[in-house]
Amino acid sequence: MDLDLSGKQALVCGSTQGIGKASAIELALLGASVTLVARDENKLKAVLNELSRAKGQAHDYLVADFNFPDKLKSAISQYVAKQTVHILVNNTGGPPAGPALAASTEEFVAAFSSHLLCNQILVQAIAHGMKAAGFGRIINIISTSVKMPIKGLGVSNTIRGAVANWSKTLSVELAPFGITVNNVLPGASMTGRLESIIQDRAVKQNKSTEEVTKDMVSEIPAGRISSPEEVAAVVAFLATPAAGYINGINVPVDGGRTGSL
Repeated sequence: MDLDLSGKQALVCGSTQGIGKASAIELALLGASVTLVARDENKLKAVLNELSRAKGQAHDYLVADFNFPDKLKSAISQYVAKQTVHILVNNTGGPPAGPALAASTEEFVAAFSSHLLCNQILVQAIAHGMKAAGFGRIINIISTSVKMPIKGLGVSNTIRGAVANWSKTLSVELAPFGITVNNVLPGASMTGRLESIIQDRAVKQNKSTEEVTKDMVSEIPAGRISSPEEVAAVVAFLATPAAGYINGINVPVDGGRTGSL
């Protein structure tokens, strides 16, 4: 298989921790030059030093806060004026937990903005370069909730579903240009986001975090929670030339937990 990403430029969002960071590391190991995107410059600098340069890559970072779409648009516009992006990994931290009925309209608007609207801003900025290169990979890290809503994540379930359908629409529009658009759906992966969910459930259910974690694992056929690196491996594969005919799909990485095809 052709898994070589030498000469390719990847833009990885949310790349200072969890799945985003693991994805950036994997893409660099395959030869891509990586631009890290997050809001904390000190963390960006730290991760930058962890990326492989074995194939002569030049890595860098872009400071951007997805709570401010206009600033993101300005930053990415300046970036693509100098650099073609071949691989875009959209990855944004999930909205706070809670039932949909209890969520304010402001919570829905904020989540829609930081997820779907910011993804749209990035794709509009980089699509021209991908078309010119005849190669593009847009990979959205979402959630298994796009197949089966997850209890207690009302806002997230709603917004993730919107992102999934946006992605499918784009996959049809961009396919003629050699650009694929796919979604990776992590199940339980031990990230800061999952730790926060576990802690929230522990408080609401009056249980210890260990008990909540055990309950969660009991629902996973694989019998364990994944590492971010296991999800990142799927992200990296979808970015390669070998995955060029995979387009417009949702790929669960959940140990078999999701009860649907």
